[in-house]
Amino acid sequence: MPSTNSSAKLHKSTIDKTKNSAVLFAFIAATFYALSTPFSKLLLTNLDGTILAGLLYLGAGIGMLAILLVYKVFNLDSSEISLGKSELKYIIAMVLLDIAAPIFLMAGLATTSAANVSLLNNFEIVTTTMIASLVFHEKISKSLGIGIALVTLSTMILSFQREGSLSFSIGSAFVLLACLSWGLENNCTRMLSSKDPKQIVVIKGFGSGLGALGIGLFIGKSLPEPKLLIAALVLGFIAYGFSVYLYVLAQRSLGASKTSAFYAVAPFIGAAASIVVFRELPGLNFWVALAVLALGTYYTNKG
Repeated sequence: MPSTNSSAKLHKSTIDKTKNSAVLFAFIAATFYALSTPFSKLLLTNLDGTILAGLLYLGAGIGMLAILLVYKVFNLDSSEISLGKSELKYIIAMVLLDIAAPIFLMAGLATTSAANVSLLNNFEIVTTTMIASLVFHEKISKSLGIGIALVTLSTMILSFQREGSLSFSIGSAFVLLACLSWGLENNCTRMLSSKDPKQIVVIKGFGSGLGALGIGLFIGKSLPEPKLLIAALVLGFIAYGFSVYLYVLAQRSLGASKTSAFYAVAPFIGAAASIVVFRELPGLNFWVALAVLALGTYYTNKG
């Protein structure tokens, strides 16, 4: 019969492996999401922002539905718990916030640089963590608190149009509204994280995608040509679908605030990709904000 000490070590080892997997899932999710900023900016040259927002989420829903059907047909992953009526209020809030957030983000992308948007996206960590703490009583460590303060400072530096100017960028305001919407949405998703993540992505994708598309068509916008439509759907599946799937898996072990903290790597990836794709050299405020954000990222992940 195994000793109590051996059982405790085995239990701790299992917990450590689960946490390490969750951290890996969070980093991969952040990387996939980071790619959405520069490539969405490219698509916006030929696509309306509201239509693009809808297609991105619809691509996530279609791709994950195909994966869900494969799981069903081959009877895989039967241990996952399906969503029920008790989660309905969180599902509705999640869908509505996911309609608003990408529309705000596309409006911001249309009027400010992709590199700036990549860094500003980190404000989502602040909103997610503050809501998780105030509403769901998740503990914020001292290091995480310092990290959040530094991330907030970096977004303030980026949000002003140029050095020596007190003129707040409208594009930055839209991005920060997107971050607030996603911060609220992340905490709704947190309440669903014990359920089947594939179902969550399918509902998010079709609900938010069709909602945003409906708004776009209602205000007189039209669908793009097939090659652009397919490109938007594929980007949506990678950056919004598979990314969210991994994000939900990570939340199970890490919680909403800690999972969002690992998303701090996304702006660096997104900013680097944006500089390469658009060959645009950012101004001084970008580099100052980047340095502050790097320090904030260190403290955030330390906490």
